[in-house]
Amino acid sequence: MSQTATRVGARHGHSFDLKKYLETRTEAVNRALDAYLPPASTRPATIHKAMRYSLFAGGKRMRPALCLAAAEACGGNESAAMPLACAVECVHTYSLIHDDLPAMDNDDYRRGKLTNHKVFGEGIAILAGDALLTQAFAIAAEFRPTPRYSHDQIFRELTHAGGSLQLIAGQVADLEGEGRKLSASQLRYIHERKTSALLCCAVRLGGMSANCPAPQLKALTDFGHNVGLAFQIIDDILDITQTSEHLGKTAGKDTAAKKATYPSIVGLEKSRRIAKRLTNRAFEALKIFRGRASALEALAIYLLQRDR
Repeated sequence: MSQTATRVGARHGHSFDLKKYLETRTEAVNRALDAYLPPASTRPATIHKAMRYSLFAGGKRMRPALCLAAAEACGGNESAAMPLACAVECVHTYSLIHDDLPAMDNDDYRRGKLTNHKVFGEGIAILAGDALLTQAFAIAAEFRPTPRYSHDQIFRELTHAGGSLQLIAGQVADLEGEGRKLSASQLRYIHERKTSALLCCAVRLGGMSANCPAPQLKALTDFGHNVGLAFQIIDDILDITQTSEHLGKTAGKDTAAKKATYPSIVGLEKSRRIAKRLTNRAFEALKIFRGRASALEALAIYLLQRDR
């Protein structure tokens, strides 16, 4: 954990241990996901092994952690938010499996391991992604409605974030933008949808699980939107400043594919300034929680201060 993240907690009179927070939440999310998914031996075993291969590939569970932290900020509890945290992670993992395919980003490594299609073949990888997306809604159905938020609102939230107007829209625009000179606004459109939409969905669902009032939901929306954009801009920066071994995935892919990135359009230093400005806006949004959002603040710091 960075010293800056510690200072975030210290502002509110205590030191926030982000490392321990992420470890305990990751363990809890992994236990829940393991229980929600069919065992690897369930027939047909190949698909369940493939689903679990990517879902348990060693990710930091950042989206579930954000979901759980948002619930906490709104006075909720982990058990109520857990189905939604797991549902978001299934949607995220499906999108990574599909993004890595040769027809999309054509990546051989993800989180330091061979990508799903390199292990199981393209056909099974596609089906594993499809199965995880479907499983997400079965898991979300375990959510207990609150006075303000019903099942249909939860499902609309997930389908909007993961559908053709957001997550998939971003991937389409990304594909169509390859080899073309994009403007900063066109690239922002991609990042807002391909990355920010699901991060924003995670914190919104966390708030909904805690029956948060409208002002808190808006604050979480602003937080998630700005952190999501900053997160993707930093990903762009890391692609040109770090090695494949350090990243756990293929470095330099964006440059090799002539894909538009913030550094390629506005430069490296300006990209860093934009990421910092976005995160500052995210912190402003959390003021409504009057010190109860230490975990969200520390998570935002963590996302912004990855080595770059």
